[in-house]
Amino acid sequence: MSLRAKLVRLGLRLFFKRGTARDIQAVRRRIARLGHLVPSAPPQTEVQHLDLDGVKAVRVATRESRDDRHVLYLHGGGHVAGAPVLYRDFIWRIAAATRARVTIIDHRLAPEHPFPAALDDAVATYRAMLTDGVDPRRLAIMGESAGGGLVFSTLLALRDQGMRLPAAAVALSPWTDLALTGESLRRNAKADPMLRADEAPLMAGYYLSGIDPRTPYASPLYGDPTGFPPTLIQVGSDEILLDDSVRMAERMRAAGCRVELEIGKGMPHAWQLWARIMPEARAAIARIGAFVQSNVQA
Repeated sequence: MSLRAKLVRLGLRLFFKRGTARDIQAVRRRIARLGHLVPSAPPQTEVQHLDLDGVKAVRVATRESRDDRHVLYLHGGGHVAGAPVLYRDFIWRIAAATRARVTIIDHRLAPEHPFPAALDDAVATYRAMLTDGVDPRRLAIMGESAGGGLVFSTLLALRDQGMRLPAAAVALSPWTDLALTGESLRRNAKADPMLRADEAPLMAGYYLSGIDPRTPYASPLYGDPTGFPPTLIQVGSDEILLDDSVRMAERMRAAGCRVELEIGKGMPHAWQLWARIMPEARAAIARIGAFVQSNVQA
């Protein structure tokens, strides 16, 4: 592990693990503070603000981005927080690495808009992109944390609705089990430098709003992934969500899917977002780029 990665771990622990957020506004304030630390994209980056079937989105392209290649990105935030602005130093890097135009949506959040609002927004955006002429053979879907879980939920919904699926999927530290049964929630509670296991029930409760936490469209770990496209999952070894990734990969393999699981030793939750600082994050993004390019149609 690089010295910079160790420093990021320390900073995250000081920022996120001092006290417990007891309500939704506390969670949002804490995540929003990170926005002041996120640099803007380089000046040559192309940024469009879109409305895709009623869902607000931002589309980012770099000089490397091809006009006919796309990535749909679903952001994290525990289903209760987060916004595209927090990703302005990350999305352009994904666009450059995948040589694609990346669309990140500003989907609705719980508790004001509980399940299935976020899923409906993701599906509506995907449909709108196809209606606008995006070829699913040249499209990947990607997300991190709660957005990573939403990647799998969206694939379930699209398949069940008879839609053509994207050519590839990437999930970074995905939250796939809102029933919170993963042993790593307890095993890694102290080691995880960012996420708090005692806050997970709060966020899950806001999103689920009383439905069964094993509902597959909310917790894709309990769904049938048959027919999913080639998928890359990246997760840190110390994360409380480690088992959400490991078990999802096992379930996909059992269903005959092609899935690659990469466990970053000592890496914090969604470490790829710290690419400006961490060499491990830049390496992970390069791997994502190679994976997407090898699975979408040229």
